[in-house]
Amino acid sequence: MVKLIHTLADHGDDVNCCAFSFSLLATCSLDKTIRLYSLRDFTELPHSPLKFHTYAVHCCCFSPSGHILASCSTDGTTVLWNTENGQMLAVMEQPSGSPVRVCQFSPDSTCLASGAADGTVVLWNAQSYKLYRCGSVKDGSLAACAFSPNGSFFVTGSSCGDLTVWDDKMRCLHSEKAHDLGITCCDFSSQPVSDGEQGLQFFRLASCGQDCQVKIWIVSFTHILGFELKYKSTLSGHCAPVLACAFSHDGQMLVSGKFKAVFIVFQNTENILHTLTQHTRYVTTCAFAPNTLLLATGSMDKTVNIWQFDLETLCQARSTEHQLKQFTEDWSEEDVSTWLCAQDLKDLVGIFKMNNIDGKELLNLTKESLADDLKIESLGLRSKVLRKIEELRTKVKSLSSGIPDEFICPITRELMKDPVIASDGYSYEKEAMENWISKKKRTSPMTNLVLPSAVLTPNRTLKMAINRWLETHQK
Repeated sequence: MVKLIHTLADHGDDVNCCAFSFSLLATCSLDKTIRLYSLRDFTELPHSPLKFHTYAVHCCCFSPSGHILASCSTDGTTVLWNTENGQMLAVMEQPSGSPVRVCQFSPDSTCLASGAADGTVVLWNAQSYKLYRCGSVKDGSLAACAFSPNGSFFVTGSSCGDLTVWDDKMRCLHSEKAHDLGITCCDFSSQPVSDGEQGLQFFRLASCGQDCQVKIWIVSFTHILGFELKYKSTLSGHCAPVLACAFSHDGQMLVSGKFKAVFIVFQNTENILHTLTQHTRYVTTCAFAPNTLLLATGSMDKTVNIWQFDLETLCQARSTEHQLKQFTEDWSEEDVSTWLCAQDLKDLVGIFKMNNIDGKELLNLTKESLADDLKIESLGLRSKVLRKIEELRTKVKSLSSGIPDEFICPITRELMKDPVIASDGYSYEKEAMENWISKKKRTSPMTNLVLPSAVLTPNRTLKMAINRWLETHQK
């Protein structure tokens, strides 16, 4: 599932931001420093920490290539660093001298946006390091910024709760109240929702704020048809201000950080997959690594936690009924090796590699092929491998059955016959949930948090919907 693999505790004050490149992790803090770590073993680079800022560093971000790191600070500057040697490339001063709260590179690396406490936002030329365009919001300080994946516009969020959309010429396209008590973070999914008319792309935007909410928006923009921002939904489960949110690079998962906890959500179903509770104070930042199975979370407790996902979790996050099977069959030999390690079968990695077992071969393994072809002598070991493969096949079958996910019990992964609502707000098969409560600690199967109550309420509306679906789909 998701496991904590490393904790970084080098900062002397609150961690404000963390960011990944393909090979590095950057973190910044109220202690005025930026730190760089290798993703190979999470050791700090020789030229880290990076020191220049005279006050707190609020944000850091890599250029898409990873060769340049930007940082911004209360001292009113945005600094560009060479990540290979730690040398400063440029110091860019906010025209107003106001504290800079957020910075972000455009997808093509040509521009860098910086937003300040006085509401000013600047587009810098990332090659010449000179000011390109400048604008400002009407009220509040800027706390969030995100570029659309195609780079045609970017969004800023303010402490007054407004989402403001700008085009690449710094013209304000749209502004509206999104969060009553102020926006803390926003992020685009890199994957388009769909293609509409020719040249029209739709993107998901997530925003979070002091109002304890995470909202999902659908955004589209063309120079011909103009800009459109549509509210889609609000993710439930947050009971404290949400200070950070981020999409995974495949767009399938969304992570959000609040008081002491991190929620990981399936984007298409908006169901909570995991709740991570290892931080002891507010979670201020979270970031997914590109093309790897890593998540970083930073907190006011001065630490950064590194989490690793297994491949099965990524399979669960696939959005359509048959994608799990397709994804598993597409596993490379290395993917199979990773899966074996996650199942505590790392001693078999060499045998599987020697026999070129990829995802398709894995799903077709039998007790005979394990004994005769792979020469696994231990009966107990063969049984364990078969059991794990059968669990994987079961997941494939449940997703390819065509049963709506909301009709399937999260515990049994089978169609519910007598659904009940637990105090965590989720629906379960009555017998399965009763057994869960009697045998387990009184925690939610979905969130791992303590259930406020053991009372189970019949979900008659869901039962009627399941019965109607059965009448339609079963002969």
